[in-house]
Formats: sequence, structure tokens, C-alpha cells
Amino acid sequence: MNRSPLADPEALAGYRIGVTAARRAEEQIALLERRGASVEWAPFLSVEPTRIDADALRAATEAVTSRPVDILVVTTGIGVKSWFDAVESWGELDGLLDVLGRAEIIARGPKTVGALRRRGLRELWYPESECFDDVLTHLRGRDLTGKRIVVQEHGQSLSMVAHALRRQGADVQVVTVYRVESAEDPAPMFRMVELIADRKLDAVTFTAAPAVAAMMQVAEVTGRRDDLVGALQADVVATCVGPVTAAAFEMWGVPTIEPERSRLAAMIKLLETELPLRRSGTALEVAGHTLLVHGESVLLDGVEVHLSPAPQAVLQALLVNPGHVVSRRQLLSVLPGGSTASEHAVDMAIARLRSALGTKLIQTVVKRGYRLVVG
Repeated sequence: MNRSPLADPEALAGYRIGVTAARRAEEQIALLERRGASVEWAPFLSVEPTRIDADALRAATEAVTSRPVDILVVTTGIGVKSWFDAVESWGELDGLLDVLGRAEIIARGPKTVGALRRRGLRELWYPESECFDDVLTHLRGRDLTGKRIVVQEHGQSLSMVAHALRRQGADVQVVTVYRVESAEDPAPMFRMVELIADRKLDAVTFTAAPAVAAMMQVAEVTGRRDDLVGALQADVVATCVGPVTAAAFEMWGVPTIEPERSRLAAMIKLLETELPLRRSGTALEVAGHTLLVHGESVLLDGVEVHLSPAPQAVLQALLVNPGHVVSRRQLLSVLPGGSTASEHAVDMAIARLRSALGTKLIQTVVKRGYRLVVG
């Protein structure tokens, strides 16, 4: 366990933080409590996320090795490790590595790269974002006619991904190494949903995208989904370990924060700086001006600026990660009206925000979205 002797015992004093992790939960809780936080824990996933159907995996592996593979797409480090460990226990790993070693390997991120290299395989490419969507974008831009692609699932079904690749002419096989299941005891999950929906937490942490889906499912069953989403949009900080987990919130219009490096300690460190800012108000140097935001109050160089709900919502979304690009889709999801709003509404909100704050504070990043020009 990380003992971090430099932890400030008062950094998170007075804050109540929810933890949804099943794996390494004790470590995360210790890191938070060592900084003075009050912690509520409710695992949303099984503590044994790597439940493997050995017979099904063996059949899938035999199908993989039956003929050459053109492209291998690996999505999780733990999935690759579990797959190779299982095949090794059957005495058939050399044959699998020989077939995969001849393929073009695309990895989702550093953890998958590490798992591959430990077995002597080398990736050709992986996205800096660590987002699976960027892997798909990379593949969408290519001619896949007749290519045999093997995709390692990441605990949730990738059948729609396989279907999309087949529409490009590829021959796709999905290898299911394990399935992620919800936690066995639902009571803590129900309690966590109530705490979030009632805005009794300052933040809640997520280390796996399936945990987000499990939480929303519980919220739907209890009739608190709208309350939960509203709380996460306004008062409870959804804190994610990395971009893959954060992406699970996009469809709900929930802004998230995430560290630059997808590491547990980095996520906790981010909370140390983010929560006090949220409580006292966010002050930033933006394009040579001082922007202070506290709740719905906005001051530019000390002068109060009045914003209508749409530009206010856009500004709040841009402030979640100042200087980082926020996509049009994300901005659309936070606008009043949500799914009923149009992309034109985003354009109008940006225009009104620029009119109120000045045109130089918000930069358009072509084909990606918008960002505050901090510094």
C-alpha cells in the first residue's frame, strides 16, 4: 500500500467523499483518510472482476490460433494478462503468441502495452488519450476489407464495435476474457446513490467505467436518476481515474475531473486542489484577465458579469478542466434542455458567453471543441 509520508493530514479535512471502487478500495480510502477526508464506501462492481469462463475462453483462443490474424486490438491490461495466464496454464501460450506476434497490434493505453510487452509482444500504435473511441477512429479511417481482426473485450460487450468493423469489410472475432459484474450486496450501492442524489457528498470517485453504468442502473431502479445526475452536474464532483472512466459520464451530461496521468495517487492529489477551489470559488487568469466564479456568481477583473442559464452552463463545463478542450457534444449535454437541445444552441451559448466575457477568453479548437485560454 502507498504510504505517502508527504500527505497533508488537513488537505481534505471537512470533505465527505464517496468511493465506488471494488479493487484497491482499501488503498484509496487510506489515501483519502490520511488527508482528513470522511469516506463513504460502496463497491458498485464485484470484488472479483476477472471471472473467466474457461471453456468459452479456450474455444475462443483455439479459433484465434486457427488462422492468421491481421490486427489485434487489446483494450485492458488485466484482460490481456488474464488471457495469457489462462492459456499458459493450458500449455498453449507459445502457439497463441506466435499467431499474435505476426499481427498488427493496437493497444488502448500504457497498461495494455505493459501487459503485451511482458509477453514479448510489441504494439504498433496506441492513442495518447487512452480512449477506446480513438482506437475506433483510427480503424475507421482505414480500408479493412478482408482483414481479420481480433478484439479483446474489456469486461463489457463489444458486439456493436464488432458490427461496425464488419460493416467496413473486416472479419471480426471478439474474445471475451472476463465479464464485469455488479457487486453482490446491493445495500451499499443504494445508500451511495441516495447520498449523491441528496447532495450529501462533496465528491465521488470512479476507477472503472462499468461502475458508472452500475450506479445509473441503481439510480433508475430507485427512481433517483434525475436527482443523481442533477447533483453530479452541479454539486457533487465526479472524479475519474482516467479518460475511459470519464467517457462513461458523457451521455449523462455530467462534467468530470481526471488527473493527467491515470493513477490513483494522482486522482487523490487532484481532489486536494479541486475541492477547496470549488468551496471558495474558482479564480483563474484567462487571456490576461482575472476570472472568478463562485456558484452562479461570475466576476471578470472584479466586475460582476450576468449570464443567462445556457452560457452559464457552458462556462461551468469549461471550468471543470481549465485549459482543456471540451467537445461540442459535451457542451450540448450540459445545456438546459439536454437531449432536446440542438448544436445550434451550443453556438448561441458560446456566442453569448464571448459577448459577456470577451472574444479572446474562449478559443475554438477546430474539429474538437472549445477551451478557456488560461494563463
